[in-house]
Amino acid sequence: MKKLIKMAAAVVTLVGSFSGMALATPSTQIWIPSTDIQPYMTLHLNFDTYIRATGTSSWPELSSNRDPNTIMMGPTVGILPFEKIQAEVGFDFLVNGTDFNDSYPFMGHFKVGTPEDSLFKYSPALAVGMYNIGNTHKATLTSGTNIVYGLAAKTLPIVGRISAGGYTGSETSLSSNSNSPQSAGVLLSWDRTMSEISDKLWLAVDYMGGNNCMGAFSFGAAWAFSKNVSVIAGYDIYNQRSLAGSNTLTFQVDINFP
Repeated sequence: MKKLIKMAAAVVTLVGSFSGMALATPSTQIWIPSTDIQPYMTLHLNFDTYIRATGTSSWPELSSNRDPNTIMMGPTVGILPFEKIQAEVGFDFLVNGTDFNDSYPFMGHFKVGTPEDSLFKYSPALAVGMYNIGNTHKATLTSGTNIVYGLAAKTLPIVGRISAGGYTGSETSLSSNSNSPQSAGVLLSWDRTMSEISDKLWLAVDYMGGNNCMGAFSFGAAWAFSKNVSVIAGYDIYNQRSLAGSNTLTFQVDINFP
């Protein structure tokens, strides 16, 4: 109990220190959620940046000639002490320097799932969850999209891990250019540790369907500098740039405690 209280206090301290600054996402691939879940009592801290690759602003709300970059930061913690059923929760903050996004910086997320082979031999990993839980409004890049998702994943010899699922979210935030709601889509990904080169190298490709502000095709690589610290470098190609803005280079630092 004392350990749990100390962990909760650590999360509260982190949230207080980062409030109004950034975002914590659920355990992800490059862009979409994964079936991975933080182990019990493990505190995960991520610092993600999304830097515009090029292009003029796609948003009429901005007077700038270039779409804004985005900074995300925050904690996620594993909360269930079971081997076959796991869960994580996190607190979300995001800023990108625009009034219509930064007015709603606070969001949250949670995920519940089972690892591979836990239900029966050869069973896939399963996960359901929700992220970007917050004030619903028509915006860009994650703010208040209230996405509910489900995923299944299986690791195949040589090939790597294949994940598939779907999502649905707020029709207010997830809409097409014609203002016809397109608030659902598929989630697909491939990822693999490239042990032939190094056990520290990981590659991934993922896709989030839907012509809305969240739909994107992303790819990237991660390098584990230690057991608890890794860095991802990736690139995001958005399905609907008039809503999401121009494509982004992403750099993501992930740290686990302990």
